[in-house]
Amino acid sequence: MFPGLGKMNPKQMQGMLKQFGIKSEEIESKKVIIELKNGKDIEIEEPNVTVMLVQGQKIYSVMGGTEKEKKEEVPEEDIEMVMQQTGSSRERAVSALKKSDGDIAGAIFLLKKK
Repeated sequence: MFPGLGKMNPKQMQGMLKQFGIKSEEIESKKVIIELKNGKDIEIEEPNVTVMLVQGQKIYSVMGGTEKEKKEEVPEEDIEMVMQQTGSSRERAVSALKKSDGDIAGAIFLLKKK
């Protein structure tokens, strides 16, 4: 957010932000999970989380920690739908759904194309 200030200790940073009228508070956290629209999750273990109040808006800053990307499993009803529409095996239906990023129509198209 502020270039070149990454080496500043948290107390100095809070003091500087306070001079600008920005209230900040560190939040003790074990894990932060960010759910993406594409069905994937990003998990950040042991992050440093700070919440800042700027002009009435809360800004959450997540830094550090260990990042893991998790992909949501394919929903059972989607697998069933693709199997029914294409006559494919479960394995082929799951594979097609993964290739099409969970898009049922795309998975059906892939399997009917073959």
